[in-house]
Amino acid sequence: MDLKFYSSALGKKNLELFFEKFRRCPIVKDLKINTEIKVPAVRVISYSGEQLGILTLADALAEARKEGLDLVEVASNSSPPVCRIMDYGKFRYQQSKKLQVAKKSQSTIQVKEIRLRPKTEEHDLQVKIKHIRKFLEQHDKVKVSVLFRGREIAFTDIGRKLIEEIKSALGDSCTIDQQPKLEGRSMVMIVSPKK
Repeated sequence: MDLKFYSSALGKKNLELFFEKFRRCPIVKDLKINTEIKVPAVRVISYSGEQLGILTLADALAEARKEGLDLVEVASNSSPPVCRIMDYGKFRYQQSKKLQVAKKSQSTIQVKEIRLRPKTEEHDLQVKIKHIRKFLEQHDKVKVSVLFRGREIAFTDIGRKLIEEIKSALGDSCTIDQQPKLEGRSMVMIVSPKK
């Protein structure tokens, strides 16, 4: 890659901004390390966790270099700022792994929708009930909707019977979050898996 070409095409400032995003790990908040720390004195915690006390920045950096590690500012708000001697690369790696585990453990509950019509036949209804059970086993909420078209809205009792039949077929395998109610031209009931 010819860096001259890029610097002339983008301009030096734009090139610096382009590569800036690759310098720091976006997962971990920006911590000042080594020469980025600009205060005269810092409170230092060693790699093993013991307090070394308040040292000048030069002494703290020398202590970190002696151990072959980095000096990382962990609490900039305190007076003097608290710095820890640690392997910054390893720290970033551990933080990214923690973030991945936290993301993986978060379960997102989706709301699946089953649509019916008042004229839905018995076999079709049984198939829909089977789908509802499958969604509940996958720990998803299910929105059961009976859609009314045209003059069918006059026969909402048929839709209510249909939903009651589904409710009785599901039995105790679910909890009803929202009882059947008419919303516009559809009757809706929301069920969620039993915990």
